[in-house]
Amino acid sequence: MGVPFRMIDTGIRGGRENMAFDQALIDLHAAGRLPDTLRFLRFRPSVLVGRHQILADEVDLAACRAEGIEVGRRITGGGALYLDSGQFGWELVFRRATMPFPDLATAARAICEAAAAGLSRLGIAARFRPRNDIEVEGRKIGGTGGFFDGPTLFYQGTVLVEFDPARMLRVLRVPAAKLARHGAETAAARITTLRDLLGPAAPDIAAVKAALAAGFAEHLGLAFAPAEASAEEEAEAKRLFDAEIGTDAFVGLTQAEDRPPATASATLATATGTIRADLRLEGAGEQRIREALFTGDFFVTPPRAVLDLEAALRGVPVGEARAAAAAFFAEVPVQGLGAEAVDAVIAEALTGP
Repeated sequence: MGVPFRMIDTGIRGGRENMAFDQALIDLHAAGRLPDTLRFLRFRPSVLVGRHQILADEVDLAACRAEGIEVGRRITGGGALYLDSGQFGWELVFRRATMPFPDLATAARAICEAAAAGLSRLGIAARFRPRNDIEVEGRKIGGTGGFFDGPTLFYQGTVLVEFDPARMLRVLRVPAAKLARHGAETAAARITTLRDLLGPAAPDIAAVKAALAAGFAEHLGLAFAPAEASAEEEAEAKRLFDAEIGTDAFVGLTQAEDRPPATASATLATATGTIRADLRLEGAGEQRIREALFTGDFFVTPPRAVLDLEAALRGVPVGEARAAAAAFFAEVPVQGLGAEAVDAVIAEALTGP
């Protein structure tokens, strides 16, 4: 017998609704009110930006309005996504003691390899490709991401069953540099789907769910018991949706028009993602940091670490900024976003091109 997990399917919901349910699931689990859980989910047409991204930099808002596509913000890091009912989501929410991974990278590899093994049961050669993709013959069939939240590990992924790359390109601002890093001329060339790979033999959603559950059970040692979402988590999800996650204010937290009028900025591509630093300077000779903003396509645990780093740099003399960032990383246990990347992007921003 494996470690017991509840297994739920919350059906098709809007992007903001699904994000609110994510947060409710995490909060209630961390409070000891829910068991370890595998959740399956699907989306009405939605664009979701990562927690740390600038909305207008990543999304064509006019195109989304014209096509009736909802725009939301994830509670995890990473890049912007287009999602609809042709994509299938999965999430594992569990006590860190259940599977005591030493760090997020180790957890990501184990979970993604289990998911890839499950998808391979469908007749495809799925594999984990660091840092957070599941691919078939070099083309992405699913993305993943997650974070630690106190005693809880939350890790999620998607599977492309069917996909419209032309629509994705209409609503997302896909940077050419990101495509070039992957050696593809277009975003569509980087993506494949179960329908592309298997044609008429492509499985239905029930078969995809069963394959993923089998992969997690075999490779992570889990045992699943089907259940329904609880009334408590549905009520908490609605509360979070109404109070925060479903609001335009939350979705536009770091919109371009809210970016500080930085007098120092830089963008750095690293092995683990892209980070941008915008520093607003003040004082005699602009030698003090008034505000700092770090955005981009990256993951970080705990999620609030970026906000804490920005606060730690507020009011710091320019000449002490890198030392202050190093001191922050020495005191705060942060995974994902690296001290070296932050040091380098600050240095580039302050020294200029």
